[in-house]
Amino acid sequence: MHRTTSGLEIRYARVMDYLSIWQAMKAFTAGRTQNTPDEIWLLQHWPVYTQGVAGKPEHLLYNPGIPVVHTDRGGQITYHGPGQIIAYLLLDMRRLKLGVRDLVRKMEGAVVDLLGEYRVDACGNEDAPGVYVGGAKIAALGLKIKNGCCYHGLALNVSMDLTPFMAINPCGYAGLRVTQTSDLGITDELEALQGKLAEKLSSRLEQ
Repeated sequence: MHRTTSGLEIRYARVMDYLSIWQAMKAFTAGRTQNTPDEIWLLQHWPVYTQGVAGKPEHLLYNPGIPVVHTDRGGQITYHGPGQIIAYLLLDMRRLKLGVRDLVRKMEGAVVDLLGEYRVDACGNEDAPGVYVGGAKIAALGLKIKNGCCYHGLALNVSMDLTPFMAINPCGYAGLRVTQTSDLGITDELEALQGKLAEKLSSRLEQ
């Protein structure tokens, strides 16, 4: 764990079970006080499909044997697996004076900044939150807001098996292509990209 100049605490973990981390995020948020420091958790998940609150079951086209969890974030269905950076943002949005739209833009901007270091042109999408490279999605976003605080966050594809995405309409969009950093000429390892993503998120949140 380390702390940024803004007091934001960054915690690193390895490959974790989705359900245990989800419960930990809910417990952290429920137990917060006005003095609780904000945190970012960086980790990976074992293979899992997560379906958002308003998720439609038809976006799971078929199930290749991967668990499906109906979670409490916004958005539709997505896939998490080893080789993907998960960044969970546990923030007091009232203290930061941040609206949901502002936070989504900052999250997207952090990924765009990171990819820009490698001369990869990426962009967000106001109509379909996330980060895209040449029309293919490289990062998915989803948040839960409770009592002015948020949890969940973003998933950045680095070097993973993308096959499970073929069984879903990613984030509810039929035919949406997905990509990852390793297919874009970025050779840095996941751990190095984790650290850089933490820096970019911290910087954006301080703006």
